[in-house]
Amino acid sequence: MTSIRPFHLAFPVHDLDAARYFYGGVMGCPEGRSSDHWIDFDLVGHQIVAHLDPAAKAVAVENAVDGHDVPVPHFGVVLTMSDWEALAARVEAAGIPFGIAPYVRFKGQPGEQATMFFRDPSGNALEFKAFADDAMLFAT
Repeated sequence: MTSIRPFHLAFPVHDLDAARYFYGGVMGCPEGRSSDHWIDFDLVGHQIVAHLDPAAKAVAVENAVDGHDVPVPHFGVVLTMSDWEALAARVEAAGIPFGIAPYVRFKGQPGEQATMFFRDPSGNALEFKAFADDAMLFAT
C-alpha cells in the first residue's frame, strides 16, 4: 500500500470572511494562499479551498445511519481520539450547533467510531470521526 497523500477539496461558500473565521479561527486550519475569490486552508495536512459563490446554498439531503439523519454531501477527516475531543470542545465553545452531537456510533460493533456533524457558515456539512482502533476504519 502506498502512503496516504493529501487530498484536495474545493467547495462553495457565500462569504469569505465568515469562512476565514470558521475554518481559520474555530477549526484552527492554517491559511495558505488566497485571493478575493478563494482561500486555501490546511485541514490536518489536506488542502481545502473555500471558493466564493454568493448564491451558495446547502444541499438538504439526509440518509439514515445508526438512528441519525446524516447530511449528504459532507466531508471531514478521521482524527486521533484526543484531536477529535479537542475539536468537539472548540466547536461547542464557539457556539456552533451540532447537527449530530458527538457520540460513539456502532458501539460494540465492527467500525465503532466517535463521530460528530456540524455545518460551516455557508451550510456545508462536516463530519469528523475517530477510532479507538484505526483498524476499524474499513471493518465490515
